[in-house]
Amino acid sequence: MTTVSMTVNGKAVSGDVEPRTLLVQFIREQLRLTGTHVGCDTSQCGACVVHVNGNSVKSCTMLAVQADGADVTTIEGLADGDTLHPMQEAFRDNHGLQCGFCTPGMVMSAVDLLQKNPKPSEHEIREWLEGNICRCTGYHNIVKAVQQAAGV
Repeated sequence: MTTVSMTVNGKAVSGDVEPRTLLVQFIREQLRLTGTHVGCDTSQCGACVVHVNGNSVKSCTMLAVQADGADVTTIEGLADGDTLHPMQEAFRDNHGLQCGFCTPGMVMSAVDLLQKNPKPSEHEIREWLEGNICRCTGYHNIVKAVQQAAGV
């Protein structure tokens, strides 16, 4: 076992993990933050996206030991109490979710996009979200949600 320590959603956390433990497993199983979803186990769907040191990362492709000392934000860390993050509001306002399974990863990826490119074109939004799969929405309302959050 190895001890890992990191900041998750602004709170210092630590835990003992096997060296092969994925970051998504640590987040869900040890920290009990279940908003980060496990969809495919192969890095294809994007449901597990979190931010590590400010960058979106598929947490099923990163070991918990690789995040030792990192600053991690999960979907639970976006809202401010009962006040949704603007991206979460935009997804709600534009019906950018249906079953909701992909939503945490989509939102986290979209937040990262706007941090890097505050006024993306529709093409840039679609290209950025390419690594996130939604089986329900057809992506149109997701793109509209990102546009709303970006003010474009």
